[in-house]
Amino acid sequence: MPTVAPLDLEGHVIATHFLGDTPFFATASGEIRRLDGGEKVTEAHNGLLTCIRDPFSNSLITGGEDGKVLRIAADGSLKQIAEMPRKWISVVAGGPQGAVAYAQGKSSFVVLTDGTVKEFVEQRTVEALAFAPKGLRIAAARYNGVSLHWVNTTAPPADLEWKGAHTGVTFSADGRFLVTMMQENALHGWKLDGKPGEARHMRMTGYPAKVKSLSWSSKGKWLASSGAPAAIVWPFSGKDGPMGRAPLELGTRANIMATCVAFHPAEEVLAIGFIDGMILGVRVGDAKEALLRRPGKGAITAMSWSGNGKLLAFGSEAGDCGVIDIAA
Repeated sequence: MPTVAPLDLEGHVIATHFLGDTPFFATASGEIRRLDGGEKVTEAHNGLLTCIRDPFSNSLITGGEDGKVLRIAADGSLKQIAEMPRKWISVVAGGPQGAVAYAQGKSSFVVLTDGTVKEFVEQRTVEALAFAPKGLRIAAARYNGVSLHWVNTTAPPADLEWKGAHTGVTFSADGRFLVTMMQENALHGWKLDGKPGEARHMRMTGYPAKVKSLSWSSKGKWLASSGAPAAIVWPFSGKDGPMGRAPLELGTRANIMATCVAFHPAEEVLAIGFIDGMILGVRVGDAKEALLRRPGKGAITAMSWSGNGKLLAFGSEAGDCGVIDIAA
């Protein structure tokens, strides 16, 4: 069994991320704690709602009940990107060329490095944002689908329609697929690399619970998801992705829901966190399992790997956190 360095925090842990080899833990109260030669605290927000790792830089992006959008560097220092007083910011995204996006109500805003702000207005409330991996293009998930906007043009958006509430959104690493989490117990996807205006649908259903966690494998061949008593892992290696193919079910436990998934940064190994606090590591190739953490307090709500893949940080809804040394 790997060694676990525990960390007991007050309250719900919204996110945990590594910047370099330093783990960061973001709590609902608004504190960002990092283990960097001892425990250090950054007072970020008066009520934190979201914290992501910017996929394009070595920093975090956060939004809070205080209406602020912040960028947090590896040394814990803050830079304010935007502020909307008396508004809650629960949706943020990091993009190429230093761009940061956030949403409030029916509007998405993209802040460019020179301070320029672009606003995109939807018919319905924006529930999630993601930047495409190439080009300055943003996806805004909303009720009944997703709008795709080119940030630096005035061209109308490409609308991907599918009935229902879309609460999360992610692009595959090659930009060929876009997948949303839905309010229903389902994912929905679109294949984007066909003719313009001819995105093909991918229905990904059969979950007993709502999907709240997604993770792509390092080369984009697999998309893992929570929402079942196992990690449901969809194949994206073929030209049509998961269309007509069944997903893998990894780390199956009888009636105990998987609540969080995180793929290793280099290997096809998946960390799966469960509602009872247990964490399993499972190899995709042969489904071989390793117990990484025994059950503890609260459902696992956040996990992330260090860049070298030797450490796994986790957090729970009860403030039960820690860092697992896989190498040990």
